[in-house]
Amino acid sequence: MSCSGPAEGAGPEHDTRTRHGTRGKEGGHPVNTTTHSATDGSADTAYGDENWDELVGAALLGTERRRGSPEALLGAAAVQTVRRRAGLRPAEAGPRPEPAPRDPRPEPPEAARRRLAQLLAGRAGAGSGSGRRGAAPDLTELLPQWLAAAGQYGYRAPAPLLPALLDVARARSDLRPQALALAGTRGLWLARLNPDWRFALRGGGAGELPDPQDTVGVERLWQEGLFAERVALLGLVRAHEAAAGPRLLETTWSTERAEDRLMFLDSLRVGLSAGDEPFLEAALGDRSRNVRATAAELLSALPASALAGRMAERALACVGPEGVTPPTECDAGMLRDGVVKRPPAGRGERAWWLGQLLESAPLSCWRDRFGGLGPAEIVALPVAEGWAEELHAAWCRAAVRQGDPAWSQALLGSASEPPAAGPATASLAERAQLLSTLGEEERAAWVAEFIRAHGLSEAFQLLGVCVVPWAEALGRAVIEALDCAREAGGYPWSFSGVMGLAERCLDPAEAGRLDALAAEPVEEGGAAAYWSEAFQRLVATLRLRAALHAELTPPH
Repeated sequence: MSCSGPAEGAGPEHDTRTRHGTRGKEGGHPVNTTTHSATDGSADTAYGDENWDELVGAALLGTERRRGSPEALLGAAAVQTVRRRAGLRPAEAGPRPEPAPRDPRPEPPEAARRRLAQLLAGRAGAGSGSGRRGAAPDLTELLPQWLAAAGQYGYRAPAPLLPALLDVARARSDLRPQALALAGTRGLWLARLNPDWRFALRGGGAGELPDPQDTVGVERLWQEGLFAERVALLGLVRAHEAAAGPRLLETTWSTERAEDRLMFLDSLRVGLSAGDEPFLEAALGDRSRNVRATAAELLSALPASALAGRMAERALACVGPEGVTPPTECDAGMLRDGVVKRPPAGRGERAWWLGQLLESAPLSCWRDRFGGLGPAEIVALPVAEGWAEELHAAWCRAAVRQGDPAWSQALLGSASEPPAAGPATASLAERAQLLSTLGEEERAAWVAEFIRAHGLSEAFQLLGVCVVPWAEALGRAVIEALDCAREAGGYPWSFSGVMGLAERCLDPAEAGRLDALAAEPVEEGGAAAYWSEAFQRLVATLRLRAALHAELTPPH
């Protein structure tokens, strides 16, 4: 390849134009006056002074109409491509952004900052293409626990790690609440400067909130703030004075978008009380079906509400000691109270309406209807005509909605009984919801008994609702079940979900109990080797979690 240089005797001006080019007429891109040729100097005459559009025209028309070869055209196009990418006109500088607001929270200790950088980098344990995870911990799965612990200690995110933290929050919606809380006001400030992080302005944390007694500041932010700031403000005002929340909503309710009305209404679940009833009752007439349904659901969670009373009257007329008689129609009153008229595919209308009435009626109304019997005795009563499953499923939903542990215990039954023999024959997902209404110790004890009786194959969803770290009895039940699975000759990936939960949820103090399982000598290959590797990873993860919490502990 040859390169044509300046003509003999050319002056400095020619040299400057040769090195830097002159401005073309398209977009201010520099145009070369001497073109590199892939073959010989003939390309200089054919394409040397042409801009990008002229080169494109030559390519479309064909090089046979112009002097020069296709190689020369491609060489000129390559040079112009580089210059189009690099040759930009300098633009006038815009105004500098205001400085980020101060975040008064302390940064984590140095060791914890290094750990966060490692977790955000996503460096996982070594593995192979065969799908084996290896014995090293998966660091990315420990990020949620780091964020939760940092939030409990009241730390803020280190400024250099804010971009990586926002990127992680963008990629993992499950981490957004904790990540954005850690990012704080500086994270929101940064999100305003990058379109990729706009999600934080809509659904994340809020900036500086006014004092709830500052009526002028509250009104200004409510009228002008971002959605996330308004949600946070509503919670702040509501925590200060419960009745102030609905009053604030009423000032703009008619002008809010349907999706915003729905999310504002949903935020009332926290601290729901009888004082919210007038606002929710009015929302039953909202123009949005979803808003109406949510208002009805919230009212049914208030056993003393007028809606709960209306639903109780309807439900008691359908169910009693004499049997079950579902409603024959869905009247206007039922529609206004949130009953959906059209059933999903495969459901009969009358059964569909009955289920909605039962789940919305206060569970306290059934004691008198069944002659003073308690929840367990009512659930144990025989139900004729095949209505038992419908009746118990609706009571399950009511127990979860109303947070009634006595009814939940009755519907769960004994954990040692086969799932199909339970009083409600509920699915595992429904049982998990019922468990969520129980106290921490009762929940852990029921799941531990379930695991001892039935093993781990159906325990994943139930373990997911238990408080972390798991109680000692629950942790031991899981470890024993894993050991039994190993002895049975199965492979650990059959229990990968439970093993992953164990890595995140077992008390780190259980690492010592697992050492013996991880250290058992095995021959290379076969199920035993995989189990040994899995237990080694579990032990390493538990010890890393212990170190993680120690690093976050504030110095005394």
